Amino acid sequence: MSRTGPRTPSRTRRLTTAQALVAFLARQYTERDGRRHRLISATWGIFGHGNVAGIGQALVEAGHGGNGTAYRMPYLQGRNEQAMVHAAVGYARQSGRLSAHAVTTSIGPGATNLVTGAALATINHLPVLLLPGDTFATRPADPVLQQLEVPYAGDVSVNDCLRPVSRYFDRVTRPEALIPAALQAMRVLADPAETGAVTLALPQDVQAEAYDWPEEFFAERVWRVRRPAPDTAELEAAVRAVRSARRPLIVAGGGVRHSAAEETLAAFTAATRIPVASTQAGKGALRHDHPADVGGMGHTGTATADELARTADLVIGVGTRYTDFTTASGTLFENPAVRFLNLNITGFDAHKLAALPLVADARTGLEALTSALAGRGYRVDPAYETEYTGAKEAWEEQVEASFTTPDPTARPTQTQVLGLLDTLVTEEDILINAAGSLPGDLHKLWRTRSRDQYHVEYGYSCMGYEIPAAIGVLLATQAQGHEGRPVWALVGDGTYLMNPTEIVTAVQENLPLRLLILQNHGYASIGGLSEAVGGERFGTAYRHRDPDGGFTGPPLPVDLAANAASLGMRVLRATTVDDLRKALAEARSAEGPTCVYVETETPDTVSGPPPAQAWWDVPVAETASRPAAVTAREEYDRRVAARRHHL
Repeated sequence: MSRTGPRTPSRTRRLTTAQALVAFLARQYTERDGRRHRLISATWGIFGHGNVAGIGQALVEAGHGGNGTAYRMPYLQGRNEQAMVHAAVGYARQSGRLSAHAVTTSIGPGATNLVTGAALATINHLPVLLLPGDTFATRPADPVLQQLEVPYAGDVSVNDCLRPVSRYFDRVTRPEALIPAALQAMRVLADPAETGAVTLALPQDVQAEAYDWPEEFFAERVWRVRRPAPDTAELEAAVRAVRSARRPLIVAGGGVRHSAAEETLAAFTAATRIPVASTQAGKGALRHDHPADVGGMGHTGTATADELARTADLVIGVGTRYTDFTTASGTLFENPAVRFLNLNITGFDAHKLAALPLVADARTGLEALTSALAGRGYRVDPAYETEYTGAKEAWEEQVEASFTTPDPTARPTQTQVLGLLDTLVTEEDILINAAGSLPGDLHKLWRTRSRDQYHVEYGYSCMGYEIPAAIGVLLATQAQGHEGRPVWALVGDGTYLMNPTEIVTAVQENLPLRLLILQNHGYASIGGLSEAVGGERFGTAYRHRDPDGGFTGPPLPVDLAANAASLGMRVLRATTVDDLRKALAEARSAEGPTCVYVETETPDTVSGPPPAQAWWDVPVAETASRPAAVTAREEYDRRVAARRHHL
């Protein structure tokens, strides 16, 4: 971190704590590879008695040039606190984690609504600054409106719910305490190994309290985003591991994208011909048509990638956390001799699966590994390369079969919807999804055309993420000077009903959000899982109750298209394949927020997506009276026997 503004520590400026915080935030920057970015470029907010007189008043001044034109703090009006965090996360991801948004809320329910979004940000290592209001530090009246009374601790508030989901948490109980707290908050936000949700809880009386702040607090600060290089001994061990491998496989995770290491990864594979599989966060590390790209890895992955994983003798993880979807709950890597080499910026992730660690930035580490291998003559056996390229071609035939829509007058399946979108998009388009059955179909089937086209949040897989995240992505593309990029939010009916409110924000800001709603009358993904584990799809369909208390009656008469229209969107309804093709093309060229609504056909009667290529552990009832659960348990016992610990 460096300070670039004037240093006049003898001078002070009298401001409220909230005014000082906003002025400070407006002067923070990140720098990586010689390029500077505003660290906190805007603040989302919903106002209540816990922040309206403090942060709210400070944002009025900052938004109107009270701190100078160069240091304005733009304000964005949200409708739901969780959604505001999702929008901030979408912005941060599209900005390469080099620029972020702040989110301010009142005390009480406004603050606790942040928890889900904060967990999502921290799990995905994406920066967002949370500024919830808090109860009075001076306690003039106790309790105040919306205060949680804790009999055993007078210093606890509902904001303490944010501690376990934040990478840094502080409660600013005195104005002068803001100085170290704010500096620590910026340090964590800008640290690629530490970043996630950062929370500064702000008691409402402290927000409005005036203090004589040293001018140096408001000097411009540049937080350099590090690219740590690997340790020499770790690098040499990694080189030996690669050179001794006969069937190596790279697993590209989100760290490849966060480090902007895609070209470096392509250069490494060009030199070694090692195939590359991807996690949900890593998909797009190579284009779908790159010879070394073998598609998604794990439970939602391709047959090509998963078969390679089963026989790999060296798995090279680059920027991945190895979740259970990637490892098939510890059953995927079957080769008795398999070993792991993990290139990761955090030692915590680099040591997973008893791996050889290579703790470094993904791009810097790949560059070092490529350079160290150069001249040593390593390249995979041509027969191995022929094997995986041939398997990739065979898988592509399955993709084509799933995408094919032979009858233009029929109602499309979900995968056929994706196929129609696939024929329409270019490398400019960005697809956003997070939950339901769509992530599995997308991971297996989608043909990613650019490094940032595939935006599926699967670290937390949070229903309701898509619409607000798309708004954040749109704001980021505008900030990057790419206003014309089409951004699609893909949602099922279950996800839509969780969080449609930020449609109003897209309308208010006139953002060209493309919303694609797939109506399948329930939780399709969990319905399928319920059936597989003996739950008989109970409680997963959106239908009227039947006389026996179940939900097998007619579909509910819910009109999501009318709902989206009531929130201000232009809506295009499609009932057939041909209708949908036209509606998608029209939406893509639209200038304002536009929704395409389609009711999908179940894949029971037509070609659906390929089944899961690897297992996922969801425990099944050990004792049951119903045959479905008994059968499911037998299958579970068979599968779980294949699990192993990699030691």
